[in-house]
Amino acid sequence: MITDGHGNVGFPGFGGISAAQSLAYVAAMQEHGVPVTFAYISDAHDDHKTGLASGPGQTDYVAQLAAYNRAWGGFFTRLADDGITPANTLFVITADEGDHFAGGPPSPANCDGVNVACTYAKIGEIDANMQSLLEALDPGLTTQGGLPIDFDVHFDMAPAFYVFGNPPAGDPLAREFERTTARLTAVSPITGNTDQLTRYLADPVELKLLHMVTGDPLRTPTFVMFGNPDYFFQLSGSLHENPAFAWNHGGVDPKINTTWLGLVGPGVRQAGIDDETWSDHTDIRPTMLVLAGLTDDYSHDGRALVEDLGFGALPPALRSSDYAFRLLAASYKQINAPVASLGLMTLTKSTTALEGDDATYGRIEGKISALTTKRDALATEMIQTLEGAAFHGQPVDFPTALSLSPGN
Repeated sequence: MITDGHGNVGFPGFGGISAAQSLAYVAAMQEHGVPVTFAYISDAHDDHKTGLASGPGQTDYVAQLAAYNRAWGGFFTRLADDGITPANTLFVITADEGDHFAGGPPSPANCDGVNVACTYAKIGEIDANMQSLLEALDPGLTTQGGLPIDFDVHFDMAPAFYVFGNPPAGDPLAREFERTTARLTAVSPITGNTDQLTRYLADPVELKLLHMVTGDPLRTPTFVMFGNPDYFFQLSGSLHENPAFAWNHGGVDPKINTTWLGLVGPGVRQAGIDDETWSDHTDIRPTMLVLAGLTDDYSHDGRALVEDLGFGALPPALRSSDYAFRLLAASYKQINAPVASLGLMTLTKSTTALEGDDATYGRIEGKISALTTKRDALATEMIQTLEGAAFHGQPVDFPTALSLSPGN
């Protein structure tokens, strides 16, 4: 398989994996006795024949959505003919992330894609050369003594900066890069307005709280810029609109970070939409294991979504402590998930630190570091308690849930 710079997956010679292709593979595997199958489907908002992006309500986008609907209908019919139904099989369907549309307004104004097709005079992410932007604000930043300073950027809506030598947090060169990046602006070729390009900034101190630091220090960025979702940052070319991509992801934006999870099968409540339970992708695996009655020695970062499971599908320890488990689980997600309340609050503080003077930087970074240490210890105790109830027959008592939940 190959992947492009925006995370789409495909095989050589194909523009992507359509719903019909992926679902045919899944059905064939199920029919041949493979009990657990996974599949990826490419997005429907890119025209995989022309290589151009499509906007909401555009004719080719609507046609691809219709084709995907037909594929799903055929898939479920085929499985039902094989005796594979939600009565005996768990189906889990989700999106890896949402996307932000980068483009101008549709035409005509009353288009809806169903009765009236939409067209776009302006469509496409805005590709921006990070080195040119930095040099325009701080001439000589990327050179020193007439020699270039080696730095790299992971091309993305949220570019990760790697300054040569892996300078530690607070290093003067890293601070100069951070303060300059905080001030970046550009005139949008879509709107003609001057856009602030930096939404948030995080160096290794905040990245640790956000679970974005690995065991390999060479992979830890000097800092990450979470950018304006209309833009895609790289190290070449001029500022221009790129019609090949119009749906940005990978950053911090409600349209990107708010997505959905569909569950149907034995033990899943038929309750329709649950828009109250806060969850993310790490919760899928423990939920599946609870439904399957399985355990392993893997320590999860997520928790079982008992809110959407039938009472009879829960192990005894969860049945006897259902409310306490939910209380503790909700608190756990808010302090541990990167885009929950604690992560977003500290990311805002981190941005203030990185764009500020050294005194402000040191004061805020110290608080974030101390808070991370406390959070990690508390989150470890919380997830051990949640795992104990979900998989090891140890109910959560209400006093423990209260004592571990922040604010109580």
